[in-house]
Order: sequence, then structure tokens, then C-alpha cells
Amino acid sequence: MRNVKIAIVAALAVVTVFSVWGNHPWLSRVYEYRPAPGQFVNTMPVCRVGEPADSVLARCQASICGRIDTVNSVIYGQKLDTIWSEGMITLGGYGGYVIVGFDHPVVNKHTYDFEIWGNAFYSNQTSTGGSCEPGIVMVGVDADGDGVPGDGDKWYELAGSDYHNPATQHDYTICYYRPDESKPRTPSQTDPTLNDTTYIRWTSNDVNPDSTSGYMSRNTFHHQPYWPLWLQDQDCLTFAGAKLRCNAVNHGGNGSSAYYVLNYFDWGYVDNLPNNPLRVSQEGTVYNPGFKIDWAVDDSGNHVDLPYIDFIKVYNATNQYCGWLGETSTEVAGGIDFHPDAELPQALVGDVNGDGEVNIADVNAVIGLILKGEMMIAADVNDNGEVNIADVNAVINIILR
Repeated sequence: MRNVKIAIVAALAVVTVFSVWGNHPWLSRVYEYRPAPGQFVNTMPVCRVGEPADSVLARCQASICGRIDTVNSVIYGQKLDTIWSEGMITLGGYGGYVIVGFDHPVVNKHTYDFEIWGNAFYSNQTSTGGSCEPGIVMVGVDADGDGVPGDGDKWYELAGSDYHNPATQHDYTICYYRPDESKPRTPSQTDPTLNDTTYIRWTSNDVNPDSTSGYMSRNTFHHQPYWPLWLQDQDCLTFAGAKLRCNAVNHGGNGSSAYYVLNYFDWGYVDNLPNNPLRVSQEGTVYNPGFKIDWAVDDSGNHVDLPYIDFIKVYNATNQYCGWLGETSTEVAGGIDFHPDAELPQALVGDVNGDGEVNIADVNAVIGLILKGEMMIAADVNDNGEVNIADVNAVINIILR
């Protein structure tokens, strides 16, 4: 009975806190988690052999979504009796990703709109970085109105500081091949911390001929399988996206004595700069201030004006292995909407693809839905419960006004 009373009090505390805010300011849901192989996979979060994917997803959600605590935090000028979550998840090697969301759309206020935290930190020997493992952010619009990310929705990249860097490779793909955990290991001859240098093979479409294939090594620090245990039925894990240039520099030593520094990028990536949850200005120190929806671009790199977003995807944007330090792997440790109670802008009738404009692209979007026999709320321009040629004409009429 005592536990029941405590639970009731805790529930009332949640209601009290969030009635002040309206919308929950913290991440509230993990829709999908698909890490690439890595040394922290199956440990962040913990995964057991035979565990279903839904259970792993629930553990991710418990790790990085908001929770009640007793610490008075000051977030954008106001006190709140909550803090960000205490957990963290790994995305593994290049391409590994997580898709998350809030309990409401994030409104574009043309400033820093939200933050996704990582575990980046500075080296005490250099001011250019330390452990900076950048993840690219994609934002999604729930175009089909079903409340979950899917094939009917549109995604846009938030173009960070290196989006236009010639060294950034767009349209990169990689395939990891499931290892035979019982095969004889091939230890490194120069680094005693690597006990299998041919552990997980990968191939990619990199334009550099020297980087189209390789191996993820296994080290002596992590003994569990690096392949996601709930994906044992898959022989190949494929990921695609943009790949940033390698940012690791060995500042001295070989093998186990090597000192790797992962330099940070200027802005626009998760786990790239240290967190600053209270957004306190500290002279001479660079923190990640958050992300702007205004950075959104389409597949061709053109700016897209999004009035709001519904989903956020973060994926590891580097394919890089640093000896005993292991693969560069983005970690995610929670997130916040900086203005959770901002009012949603009025829907723009005819904006079928959700890019904030009504143009020929929306006409094509309606035609595409008709040909596929699919329904989308935004495509029902004349609001008669169907998507047909009348909606095509309605969009054209809006354009011609």
C-alpha cells in the first residue's frame, strides 16, 4: 500500500510539473533504434540474447526520454523541477541511427528550436577537440498524419557546418557483414588491446578506392558481441546518408600508447560539442547551442521552409576507427524542445509535401498518391474525404491565384 501511495504522489507531481508547461519539453518517444555494429552495442542499452526488438526500443526510451527529478534546473529563463534523462544510447559505427520525437510538433521559431544531447568532451591537451563524435540530424514531417514516421513522410537534413565541405560525401552507403563469433581471432601485432582486427567486415561506395572496404576491430575492453543481438537473423546491415570527413588525429604514440583527439566541427551535429543543458554562457568555451529547423535542406541541398517538424532522426556521420579507442560512435543522451508551448502555425492549404509552399511539387505529390492509391490528409485539399483529380485541380487553382 505504501508503494501505491508513493506512485500516486509521483504521478501527481508529474501532472503538476507539466500542467505548468502544457507540452512536455523533453523527448517522449523512441520510434526506431537501429545501431550499426560497435563496441558499446548491446550494452547501451543492455540487450539480452533472444530479446525482441520492442523490448530494446522500450529500454532506449527509458534511457533518453524525460523524467522527473528533484533538481531545480533553469531552462531558458524559467525554473522547472525536472532534468534531462540520466541514460544514454550508442549508435555504433557509421550510419547507426535512432528516430525520436516529442509529444507535440516542434515549431520553427527561426532561432535555436531544440537540442539533442551527446557525451562529447574536450581534451585537456588541445582546444580543438577531444571526444567529438558527430551525428547528422534529419527532421521529419508527418505528411500522412498517422503519428509515426513511415514511407509516407518526408525527411530533410539539417545542414551543419560541413554540409558544403568538398570532403563531405553525400549519398554514401555502407554494408556490415555479420561476423562468425566462433572464428579464430586475428590479434593486432602492434596493439595488444586489439584482439581481432578482422572482426566485422564492411564494404562501401566511397569514392576513395582505399576506403571501399575494411574491418571493425574487436578490443579487449568489450567482450560482448558488437552485432545487435536482436538482428541476428540479418547477414548484412546497410546504412545510407552523408559521411563527414574523418576528424581524428593521433597526437603521439603507437598501438596502446596512441593519443587520439577527435576534433569538433563548427556547429550543427549531435555529440560534436559538449552539452550545455542550462545554456549558461562561459567565456572561451564552445558548447552546442542546439539546432535550428531553418537549417533544413532537401535532397538537392536547397533550403526548405518548414513551419514545424514531427520527428527527429540522428545517425552517426563518420566511418572511422581509432585503434584501441575503437570506432567513432555517436551517442544520444536525451533532448529538449526550447519552446514546447509555441503555437502551431495555421496549416497552408495545398502544401501537400509540407515544405511551407504551394507549387508544382504539390501537384506532383497529389498525382503520385492517386497513382499509388494512397491517402494523405494534406492531399485532400477540397476536404471531401478522398484524394482524386479534384484535389489536383484544387492545388493548381491555389497556385494560379
